This record gives sequence, C-alpha cells and structure tokens, in this order.
Amino acid sequence: MTDSSPAPTPRRVRVRAPELIGKGGWLNTAGRPYGLADLRGRIVILDFWTFCCINCLHVLDELRELEDKHRDTVVVIGVHSPKFVHEADHRAVVDAVERYGVEHPVLDDPELATWKQYAVRAWPTLVVIDPEGYVVAQHAGEGHVHAIERLVSELEAEHEAKGTLRRGDGPYVAPEPEPTVLRFPGKALLLPSGNFLVSDTTRHQLVELAGDGETVVRRIGQGSRGSTDGYADRARFQEPQGLALLPDGTVAVADTVNHLIRRFDPATGRTTTLAGTGFQWMQGQATSGPGRDVSLSSPWDVAWWNGRLWIAMAGVHQLWAYDPADGTVSVMAGTTNEGIVDGPAPEAWFAQPSGLAATPERLWLADSETSALRWIDLDGTVHTAVGTGLFDFGHRDGRAEEALLQHPLGVTALPDGSIAVSDTYNHALRRYDPATGEVTTLATDLREPSDAVLDGDDIVVVESARHRLTRLRLPEEAVRVAAVAHRTQRAATEVAPGKLQLDVIFQAPAGQKLDTLPHARTDSRGGTPIGPSTRLLVSATPPELLLSGEGADTDLSRTLELNPAVAEGVLHVSAMAASCDDDPANEYPACHVHQQDWGVPVRLTAGGAPRLPLVLAGMDGAMDSGTESQTP
Repeated sequence: MTDSSPAPTPRRVRVRAPELIGKGGWLNTAGRPYGLADLRGRIVILDFWTFCCINCLHVLDELRELEDKHRDTVVVIGVHSPKFVHEADHRAVVDAVERYGVEHPVLDDPELATWKQYAVRAWPTLVVIDPEGYVVAQHAGEGHVHAIERLVSELEAEHEAKGTLRRGDGPYVAPEPEPTVLRFPGKALLLPSGNFLVSDTTRHQLVELAGDGETVVRRIGQGSRGSTDGYADRARFQEPQGLALLPDGTVAVADTVNHLIRRFDPATGRTTTLAGTGFQWMQGQATSGPGRDVSLSSPWDVAWWNGRLWIAMAGVHQLWAYDPADGTVSVMAGTTNEGIVDGPAPEAWFAQPSGLAATPERLWLADSETSALRWIDLDGTVHTAVGTGLFDFGHRDGRAEEALLQHPLGVTALPDGSIAVSDTYNHALRRYDPATGEVTTLATDLREPSDAVLDGDDIVVVESARHRLTRLRLPEEAVRVAAVAHRTQRAATEVAPGKLQLDVIFQAPAGQKLDTLPHARTDSRGGTPIGPSTRLLVSATPPELLLSGEGADTDLSRTLELNPAVAEGVLHVSAMAASCDDDPANEYPACHVHQQDWGVPVRLTAGGAPRLPLVLAGMDGAMDSGTESQTP
C-alpha cells in the first residue's frame, strides 16, 4: 500500500525567543511599542544592524524582495544596535531609517539590551523566529536571505498545517514625507557653469542647483528606485552618492545601491552606464575586465586622478578604477580585508572607503569605519595621516598621530595643499595640514556633513541630515573644541596571555561539503579560479599584541602567542573556505567561496579563555563578511 500522507517536517532545535527591549523606542509603527506576544502567529526576522555598516546596508537591500513576497506572513524588525557614539543618538537613528528607505518597524536599542539577550556577536545578524515564538535560525554576515527565504516557505507550510500561522497586514506604518528641496543629499560637485550638481540620495535623483545652492534648476531621474538609462525624465538611480567631473565635461556618478558607475551629460541631460552589471560583486568573481561585464559593490565616491576614474568601493574595502581608454575596470588597492594596513596598494587594508579627493601627487580618501584620513601615492603606496583602527574614534585636534575623527565620509583638497575632512559623526569640518602634521577644526554644528566643495573663497558643505548645502567662509583660525575620545561600546573578550588557540569552524551549507578536490577549482558563477580551499589571515592592533601567529596560511586552526605586556587590543581575523556541491555523480561540481572578517577586541587576563572559536557559516555563492566587530 502506498502512503500518500505528506512527509513529516524535519525537527528543528528551537529556543524561546527573548523579549524585544530598547530604551530608544520604536520607529515606523506610529509610536506603538511591540512585544513578541503581539507578533505571535507571524514569522519574525530580526535584523541586528547599525547604520554605519555597509554590510548592514547590503542586508537591508537583500530583505526588500523577501518582505514584499511574504508581506502577509513575515514581519521584519530592525534592531538598531550602535557601534559609534553618534549612532546611539535617537535622532540619528530616525534619520538613518528614512535615509536608507527602511520599510519595516525598527527598535532603537542604544544600550544593546536586545543584542545581548540574543547573544549577537556581529553586524549584521539575522534571527528567524517561528510563529510560536521560538528562534529557529541565526545568521551573521550578509548573503543569507536566499537560505532564509527557503526556511520561511517551510515555516509557512508547517504552521499553516498546524493552524498556528496568522496572515494579515504587518505593523509597519510609513512616516509622513517631508517637503524639503533635498532629502539626505550625499555628495556635491561644482559644474563649469557655476551651478551645483547634488546627489539627492534618498530621493534617488540628481539635482542641479543654481549658484546660490538653493534654487532648483532641474531634477535628473524619476525619483524611484531603478537603474534605467535615458534622459532626465526617464533615468532612474538607487541611492546615488559620489560625483566626479570627467575630462570630456560629463559627470561620473557612483550609483551606490545599483552597484553601477553611471555617466551624466549636463549638455544633453542623458544618463548612460559606464561600469557594473547591476549585481553586487561576490568573492571569486572577476576583478578586472570590460566595465559592463564586471560586478561592483556599493561604489560610494569617484574621483578623476592620474588618467583614470578612481572608485571608492565601500562594499569590499578596496579602491578600483575605470580606464576610459579601453572601457575596463580593475582593482587598484586593497585585499577586501577590513582594517587599516599601509604599504603597497595590493597589500593594503581599507575599511569602507567613502570619500575621495585628488591632488596632482596624491589621492586622498576618507576611510570611514577606521575613522581615518589616508592617501595613495603615484607609486601605489598607501599611507595613513589620521586614524589607528576600527575601534578608536572621537573628536580631538593636535598632532595627526593623536588626533581623532568619527566616521568621516568626505574629503576636499584645499588650495594651500591641506585637506578638509567632512567629519560626519562629529558634525564637524576638520582640516589636516600635511606640512605641519596638525589637525584642526574649521567648523562645528554641521549636521552629518558628508561632502564639501570649493567655490571661490568659500567652502560649500553638504549637510546631509539638514537636507541642504551650507556655505562657509574658510576661517583663518580653527574653532577650538574640547577633546573627546571614544572606543566602541563592544565589551572585550577576556583571553589568557601567552598561548591562545584560534579555531575557525567552517559549516558548509546543506548539499555542500568542504572542497578537498586536488584539481583546479572554479566558482559557481562562471568558471573563475578560486585557488586554495581554505585561508586564514591574522594580524593585530597594536602589532605588538602578537608575539607569533600573524600572517596567512591555509590551516583554519592556529596557535597564537599573545604578549603579556600588552593589556588589550584587537585581533583581526580573515577566514575563507570553499565548498563544493556534494553530488558524487558530478565529476566537476560547482564550488562556492565563503569569507568572513572579524575584529575581536581582547583583554589579557590571567583567568581568560585559552581558546578563541569563530564560526564561518557557509552560504550560497555570496561573500559572508560584514562583522564590524565580533567576539566569541
């Protein structure tokens, strides 16, 4: 007899979900607070994010399609968990929710209360709660939404059959739109005509303003998300940012969320695409080739320098360039590891480069996640002027080696050879003088400045969170402010001095296994060689923290020796593993690359842990990165 009953649903390990708490309150709910009891019967996805984090912004974009497809069964709740001091400001969270088009409820958790309840260790992290209020999955990093959608479909079927699924409208309530001329503008450019071109980021447009910085001359783009080429009334962008004037008089546009470089012609009003496929670059894909054939990752700013268009590729912590001579793009600097390492361009580490400014001898950049001002020479060497690492930030003037910034997004070359820094989270305009090595403050009380451009003797600042351009006369003397220094709120992991066993635990996705094949590997996206199946790279801030164990190797376990003379620091760990489809019938299975970067704050204590385990969770064909800091 044939049994026609449905196959039983696999049992899952379930843990009762902790309550949602946060002193900042709720956004996008018309002021109503929510508890898990209010959400019973719905599939809940908690997105632990912070608005400085590019990987968190990637996850916001990944979630849009899932939210739309499962709107009557799934409730996404963003749990905002700050890294920087500025991100604990409730007004800043309100701004960020609108700025990035977050269309689901957000719990503002400035003291990381819910983060701790759920034992979250990394930005971003996604937690899935079933309709009965149990945690059934938790994923750190980006690129997991496809796996979560499969789980959602399983949960829908399972709880529909049990009668525990409740369909209907979710708790999201859209805020009222504000009638400002600009809405969270990102970058600005002074056109040869004397007008300003501004990336009106939240409205997905470019706006040309008259020389007064206020009067609208024209808007370029429909004002809705998309990537359509064409004239001003047809073109579409998606959260555009950087702008750069090209030698032929056209303007390059960093179309950030579309992962594209666009070209806008002020003479004709027409927009075309220079580079990018429209899909986010993933580990194992090509890093050079014809511009339209190579994927990019969240280009945030652009600058014309040394015969090429340079691109601050915030999404992968690198600098790329577009060569108009042959229409190709290629990586110019950075390894994709997140941190602050100087030296030859191919070996340098960056952390979300977000602003560029060119002088004849140097390309300056705002390296936002390390709160750093850096530059690259004509010979390809990377240097740091201000900044020490991922976890040190504040507002302090003085010698460059002691000065502090807080998540700067813009840099501007001044006529005297100094550099103005849009010190975004300090709400200030700062100045670094290479001749003296001094950092001073030019202006304060600027609400999240993200860029600045010169106009004669004035500097025009993009006050992103005030939705305007602000004209300042460069003062002869800097404004004096009280020095403030901060470290990230994350608690340090206590470890024992001396020998520390580092173990990266790799979990391949279902249907895959660790690649142990002796033949050359190719990834699942078109045959790109991916090299060894595993890699582990370790360094430390300060470097003296590690007596031994630094450097790269293929073994995912390593014994480190920590210097007992260094009380605390940060271990920077980057791990990669390749998995292949587990199909014995396939002689040449597709392989997938999984990568994750950790910054682990550690404190050396006699009773500390002798072992540091880190989990590298596998996923399908995407880079698993974005752990702004992580502890075991």
